[in-house]
Amino acid sequence: MAHGSTRPTSRDVAQAAGVSQAAVSLVLGEKWRGRVSEATAERVREAARELGYRPNLAARNLRLGHTRTVLLVVPALTTEFFAGVYTGAARVAAHHGFGVVLYPSPEGIGPARDPFASAQAALDGVIASSMAADALTAIRGGDQLPLVMLDSDPDGSLGAATVNLDITDGVRQVADHLLRLGHRRYLHLAADVPSWTFDIRARELAARIGEVPGTSLLTVRAPISIEGARTAAETALSANGPRPTAIVCDDDKLAAGAYKAVRRLGLRIPDDISVTGLDDLALATAIDPELTTVRLDAELFGERGMQALLAVLEGREPREGDIPVELVVRGSTAPPSAL
Repeated sequence: MAHGSTRPTSRDVAQAAGVSQAAVSLVLGEKWRGRVSEATAERVREAARELGYRPNLAARNLRLGHTRTVLLVVPALTTEFFAGVYTGAARVAAHHGFGVVLYPSPEGIGPARDPFASAQAALDGVIASSMAADALTAIRGGDQLPLVMLDSDPDGSLGAATVNLDITDGVRQVADHLLRLGHRRYLHLAADVPSWTFDIRARELAARIGEVPGTSLLTVRAPISIEGARTAAETALSANGPRPTAIVCDDDKLAAGAYKAVRRLGLRIPDDISVTGLDDLALATAIDPELTTVRLDAELFGERGMQALLAVLEGREPREGDIPVELVVRGSTAPPSAL
């Protein structure tokens, strides 16, 4: 490089692109739209890439009064799903010169101790899962930081924007699959978590199955743990009366617990009972038979969440529409046995 070991400056980028330093600042600060052309912006980005130029974020932050830092608040990191959400959010953030700080909000801790009180001014915005909503009041503080909610009721959201997976369609796909196989007696192993996303699952499952004559649906709640799910499923399956032929689980971890319950009762999957999950975690292909479940794109979820927050920060309308989900049929579902 012509500049030897000297760190390239915005002046170097301006000279290489044939533009002013002001134009370089606009483009690399993502404030160029409506001020310089797309072609000029691309020329500046290309010059910056070739020179290996990196903006001095510390200096820029002092000027702007922002740290370009976003907080991602999620439930306790008990599955790889939220790791995927973080990966997607961080990827988009990095592209725009932002960093993402991850804050797991474990059940039972809530907002009692606010780890961000002293750093309140250091946050530009918050992305939060509705399952971690308890922690939001303390974190956002009196300034009411810009907030994007994930997995949250769009009609009653705390946030300036809401990003959702199409969970309603996912549950519909599960119900339709099991109904087509001929199942009529269902056990819903529901997550014992007060959250919009789980309310939607229960509501949609009951509605879809209720449309078909001769069906029955028993709902049992369980904590999102394998042992908690095993205990709840075993109790439900041991009750008097006709046994359910299909267990619909709110997530894959609950399904793993249902597998243990079924085996302890001397039953087989899918011969005696079908089981479905929702998430498509690594767990889904680790259990035997492999689990029929709904694939959720966690990284895309995180990407869309970060894109929505950037839109809010820039005064733009976030993209609308839920993220599609896909039923993945594996060995855990089959037509009910004749018995």
